[in-house]
This record gives sequence, structure tokens and C-alpha cells, in this order.
Amino acid sequence: MNWQALVLTAKLASLASLILMVVGIPVALWVAYSRRRWKFLAESVVALPIVLPPTVLGFYLLVAFGSESWLGRWYQHVTGGTLAFTFRGLVVASVLYSLPFAVHPMVAGFRGVDQKLLAAARTLGAGKFKVYSRIVLPLAWPSLVTGLVLSFAHTVGEFGVVLMVGGNIPGVTQTLSINIYDSVEALDYRSANATALTLLIFSYLLLCIVYSLNQKLVLWENR
Repeated sequence: MNWQALVLTAKLASLASLILMVVGIPVALWVAYSRRRWKFLAESVVALPIVLPPTVLGFYLLVAFGSESWLGRWYQHVTGGTLAFTFRGLVVASVLYSLPFAVHPMVAGFRGVDQKLLAAARTLGAGKFKVYSRIVLPLAWPSLVTGLVLSFAHTVGEFGVVLMVGGNIPGVTQTLSINIYDSVEALDYRSANATALTLLIFSYLLLCIVYSLNQKLVLWENR
């Protein structure tokens, strides 16, 4: 087991999933309750990473992070560094790539909240912020946890986007999935198997948490 890659992967997944909670909740609320006719365009953009090959997304992010793009030049002017082949670049790429895995469960949870409760709250004079913070978010908390867990797990298993944007720099951008690839290339199947088995068990336990929360939510709604 490459402990350096393990720590880096855990750090990357934790940061990305926490950022996705901050970004994903308002996005999910807008998708769940907006009545804009063009909302489907925004939903399609959010869902794009699900169907887009990781190498395609990784390529365009690498171009955007480079010194030839306005974003890359602006970031280099402000910070003196680049996003490409850095841990910060991996965080940005992971947030974009895992966005639908955080947003979609939240949208389902928000849409599942009884609309009569929201209408009653508005009748009593509650504003949007109070309705969302006092009613919607507390009632949809299992979906928030599901989004957090899925985005964390998805980030842990990233390969194509991570390799394109971050390369394979030990201690900087080398995650567990890339470490497995390196071990297989070196014909070190024992090391690859140990790391892969760890990720398999970890992924299974996370899915158990997700399905357990969903089951509890169904039981709570039917009681």
C-alpha cells in the first residue's frame, strides 16, 4: 500500500466533497424548485460529466488551466503559479467531475419534500431562506449525506481526469487509482491487488451507508 498516495487521495476527496456541499446545495435547490423554461439547459450542464469521457473533460480542463488560456494567465498573474499538474488543479477538476454525483441526490431529496409544508410556511410569512433552511434542508438530510458520500467515493475512484490534469507526480498528484495503474505496468500485481482490494472494500462500505440512508428515508416517509 502506497500510504503517500492514500493520504493524498483522502485529502483530495475530502476537500472536493466539502466544496461540493457548499456549491451543490444552492445549485440543487435551484434545479429542484426553479420554473425557468430553460432550466433543462443548466441541468444538462450539471449532468454532462456523467456521460462525457473523463479524458475529454480532463483535456479541456488542462487547456483551460494552461498559460495559453485567459483563465490560466489570470490565475498565474494572481498566484504566480499554474493549476495544471498541481494538487489545487486536481481539486478544481474533481469538483467539476463529481458535481452531478452530489447534486442529483440532493435534487431528488428536495423534490421529495411535501409541497404542502412549503406552501403553509409561505402563507405564514416565511421567506425563501427560512423555508429552505428550516424545512427543506432538515427534511432532506439523508439526500445531503448521500450526495456527500457519493461525491467522496467518486473522487476516490477518479483516474482519467486526474491523470490528464495532474499527471503522475508522487506526493503531489499521484492518487491511489493512478498508483494501481503504475503497479500493474511494473508487473507488481501483489501491490496492485492490495490497493485495489482496499478500494473495493471501502467503496462497498460507502454504498452500504448510502442504501441504508435511503431505506431509512423510505421508512420515515411511509410511517
